[in-house]
Amino acid sequence: MDGLNLGYSLAGGFVGFLVGLTGVGGGSLMAPLLILMFGFSPAVAVGTDLWFATITKTTGGLIHHRLGSADWKLVGRLCLGSIPAAILTLLWLGFYHHGRLESQLLMLLLGGALLVTSVLMVLRPYLNHPLHNLRLKLSPQLPRLRKRQYTFTVLGAAIIGALVTLTSVGAGALVAVMLAILYPLRLGTKKIVGTDIIHAVPLTLVAAIGHSWLGNVDAWLLASLLLGSIPGIIAGSLVTGKVNENLVRYALAGMLIVSALKMIFS
Repeated sequence: MDGLNLGYSLAGGFVGFLVGLTGVGGGSLMAPLLILMFGFSPAVAVGTDLWFATITKTTGGLIHHRLGSADWKLVGRLCLGSIPAAILTLLWLGFYHHGRLESQLLMLLLGGALLVTSVLMVLRPYLNHPLHNLRLKLSPQLPRLRKRQYTFTVLGAAIIGALVTLTSVGAGALVAVMLAILYPLRLGTKKIVGTDIIHAVPLTLVAAIGHSWLGNVDAWLLASLLLGSIPGIIAGSLVTGKVNENLVRYALAGMLIVSALKMIFS
């Protein structure tokens, strides 16, 4: 692709608006749009989407850093698992798969990741309270649980890091739910969101740089998407709280499920 494209900028604006409105990761929304609506190959959609996610999440990460709404110790634990996993996945792609998975396999992986993300998108607001109560009941076993927290955090982040590198999906919803399960007493909703977003920045950056090395990024497409997404995010943020966010979340989950099924059965 050569030059900016208004249609792609409008798509970027649409996704940016939804990200600003709901906080849902752009990776989950942009990749299926590029593949199903605009006909880009899955590999290019994933590689370009990772840069898109890096830049949009950096903006959100700076805001959360200024608000103090991140647990930096947990960000470090997450990166300890996710970053090496992302690098190993990129090397595996480069040396054994000529830089990209077979399109059909990548579509299946992407569809599966979108299905999981859509379900977690709906369930996440309802998890904090029951998980908090469960941890209180297990408080006598707290020393043993704390020893396992570190291991589970690093291993879970490694799995998510590999998945994000392959599909561009999962850096938001999957990490948020994992943190809610492992740290229900330590992290409130605000801390989960801040920690999640700040961790996603280095993960998606490493994956994006790797996909550039593999030749899976369309620079003009990325520029067109960002041209629309940045004002879209601002507009979405301005109307947050003025619309029924649960209704929007359910609608988005429905869209992702339809997209996922199309990818799986295409």
